[in-house]
Amino acid sequence: MAKDKTKDIAEKSEQSAGIVGKIREFRTFFEESKVEIKKVVWPTRKETVATCLAVLVLVLVMSLFLGIVDLGFSKLIAAILS
Repeated sequence: MAKDKTKDIAEKSEQSAGIVGKIREFRTFFEESKVEIKKVVWPTRKETVATCLAVLVLVLVMSLFLGIVDLGFSKLIAAILS
């Protein structure tokens, strides 16, 4: 008798893992996602522009620095090899 009950439970869990179970999981995922999206604090336009400009300035400064270092090493290697 106990084995029959465990078989029934196993069969039900297999059925829930089928297409209907996947649809339920999908629906639950989107419901939980909507709740989490409501908790997000989105940056203002001013904050977004400020951080974007900061990133662009940093990229510009780093590219200039790395370009100068690369040029210096190229000249150094050329002087050593010649």
